[in-house]
Amino acid sequence: MKKINLTITGCMGRMGQQIIKSCSKDRKIKLYSLTESKVITKKINGIRPQINNIEAFKNTDVIIDFTVPKCTFEVLKIASKLKKRVVIGTTGFTKKEESLIKSYSRKIPILKAGNMSLGINLLMYLTEITSKALGDKYLSKIFETHHKYKKDYPSGTALMLGKGVAIGKNKNFYNLIGKKYLNKKSFPYGNKINFNSIRKGKIIGEHEVLFSSGKEIIRLNHEAFDRTLYSEGAITAAKWLINKRSGLYSMRDLMNFK
Repeated sequence: MKKINLTITGCMGRMGQQIIKSCSKDRKIKLYSLTESKVITKKINGIRPQINNIEAFKNTDVIIDFTVPKCTFEVLKIASKLKKRVVIGTTGFTKKEESLIKSYSRKIPILKAGNMSLGINLLMYLTEITSKALGDKYLSKIFETHHKYKKDYPSGTALMLGKGVAIGKNKNFYNLIGKKYLNKKSFPYGNKINFNSIRKGKIIGEHEVLFSSGKEIIRLNHEAFDRTLYSEGAITAAKWLINKRSGLYSMRDLMNFK
């Protein structure tokens, strides 16, 4: 059985380190190369990290990217030249950057997800169904909690769930984005989707979508206890993407949700 050559960008980051650990437990994966934004002299699993460049990606099959948007586009530029597949777990993209990723997907296969957890992607699917069933009489808001080191807010997952609400209502998500709160004890429902983000401790990830008619509240939630949820999900995505043609895919496609 031929192994899949895998490259991990941002190898010194939390997710980069976790994916490296998960790779060592997967017999179908061979860790081919590692990259980082700065020069790293020590070897990791026998591999010396490089700066993003053609040499680092030349003989890989799939690149997994959990970094920052600037780095992601460095990766996509090189990957598109080399016709390499890319799994994107990076978050915090602007609307314009999202469009740019879509343009790259016309050249190479890209799987992009704000969260690689199978459970979270099921939650998004349920969010769409619930939003569609309840209609405009119910207002919605999204609450999320992460560790104190997470910089962006709302989280990519919270925005992904917000998009699920918009899809259910058959409306443009960007027109439905409401207020974005940070570390509030409580926050209101609105005609648009309001978000509240808590940053504290070592919490891996908690997300909740709430719908209210004023007479009742429906809650959909997910709590992550182990970061391997995300690394194993990313590796599953890499293995799935290996047989795909150019296009922009999501975990929804992987899980075969209609």
